[in-house]
Amino acid sequence: MPREYPRARRVEEQLMRLLSELIRREVKDPRVGLITITSVEVSRDLTHANVYFTPFAGAGDAAAALEALRHASGFLRHHVRSQMRLRMAPEIVFHIDDSIERGARLSALIADAVDDDRQRHVEPEPDPE
Repeated sequence: MPREYPRARRVEEQLMRLLSELIRREVKDPRVGLITITSVEVSRDLTHANVYFTPFAGAGDAAAALEALRHASGFLRHHVRSQMRLRMAPEIVFHIDDSIERGARLSALIADAVDDDRQRHVEPEPDPE
């Protein structure tokens, strides 16, 4: 059973808040637009951080935002190191999080399947006599 690493979890939470704020205030690239950071996963030695994001309310081009964030990752890493007072800032790697879209698509498929099933198994109405 894997051990929990509470420091890594605290760093993940703080990194999520800090990156959200830095991207909103400091990144001036128009390709980024409005994004939501959905999760951050930090390695247990705190040298790597995988940051998952989604464009806010489906607005904007996720691929363009990814490219802009990758371009700004050095800038963000520098600010993370200074503001979190870490000896070594984690290398930040951005990923598009499509789990929300996948979940919505699966929910729609399930709803369609339930509707189809209801239509196939309609009880015939009894004859009034």
